[in-house]
Amino acid sequence: MILEPTGHDHSAPDLRHGAVLDRRGMLIGGLALLGIAGGAAARGAVVRATEAGEAKVGAVVPRIARLSPTLDRMIAPDAVIETLATGIRWAEGPLWVEAGQYLLFSDPAANIVRRWRKGGPATPFLDPSGAGGTDPKRVREPGANGLALDRTGKLLIANSGGRSIDRVDLATGRRTVLIDRYRGNRFNSPNDLHVARDGAIYFTDPPYGLVDGDAAPDKEMTVNGVYRWTRDGGVELLDGGQTRPNGIALSPDERRLYVSVSDETAPRIMVYDLDSAGRPGNARVWLDAKPMQARGGAGLPDGMKVARDGTLVCSVPGGMMILTPEAEPLGLISTGAPIANCAFGERGRALYLTANDRVLRVPLRRGWWG
Repeated sequence: MILEPTGHDHSAPDLRHGAVLDRRGMLIGGLALLGIAGGAAARGAVVRATEAGEAKVGAVVPRIARLSPTLDRMIAPDAVIETLATGIRWAEGPLWVEAGQYLLFSDPAANIVRRWRKGGPATPFLDPSGAGGTDPKRVREPGANGLALDRTGKLLIANSGGRSIDRVDLATGRRTVLIDRYRGNRFNSPNDLHVARDGAIYFTDPPYGLVDGDAAPDKEMTVNGVYRWTRDGGVELLDGGQTRPNGIALSPDERRLYVSVSDETAPRIMVYDLDSAGRPGNARVWLDAKPMQARGGAGLPDGMKVARDGTLVCSVPGGMMILTPEAEPLGLISTGAPIANCAFGERGRALYLTANDRVLRVPLRRGWWG
């Protein structure tokens, strides 16, 4: 059941800025992937297949490339990646629900959210997960995309097809639309979201859910924005100057906001300094992914998560990269295909990856989470 939206719009200035390259992030990030492409084994890469049957030619064999000894603090050198589910049209939005001991993940194209529990298969959880009855000639991704939990344990959904941010009570199944408009215009297709400690929701709104993207006749926004919704029902446009805002996350102290930009001509991850009111300034490029793309890495910057100690796990061309807050690469998880998003789970004992048509689990060391 979808209720009418209850929020109202507050305006915020549109940030227009030039891209300021983070020298260290650009140089080290680019050179790291060059090393992977040119011979990861020489750099001490850890390579493990998930299943014996996946060692055959042409099969997906996930790998962990060790780019720094610091990675060992988080992932053991003998860690084996586990495949949890396959046959998904486009796996996205992983979320570990500690209270229920299960993983949720979305498939925006198939309009379904599935649930996985240890020892069992992935099964339908929300179907449809986004908007039902959409026209496939106009709506490319009718389902839910990014998922998160609010501070009361309710499920939050970046509803690509419904063009809204929704909240679902996991106990009752009741669904509410929190916000679906800014200044009277419908959002494009909300993609990913992050919940701040005060309950504010930071989210991105690219046009990926619409068949013709920026040229779609149903597109009402003039920008592809980064927004913040507050618990009083207001929504602010934080940045309307990014072409393809996608993944989004806050640093542990909530003084930095990270946003992936999935622009094929200029793939990058932006970082913003946040003031005491949670508004961004000093926008700059934290990681330039163009060198990774130039070396043939599959995919673009997409989803990301930040650990309690500030370590970032970010989708990049080539897979899922683990980096320090200074953008120094520690490792790269790759499958040969794009890896869209990730989530920490099991109280820091696992990293879940939505990797194209499958979902993976990477075991993490006990104690590193804190």
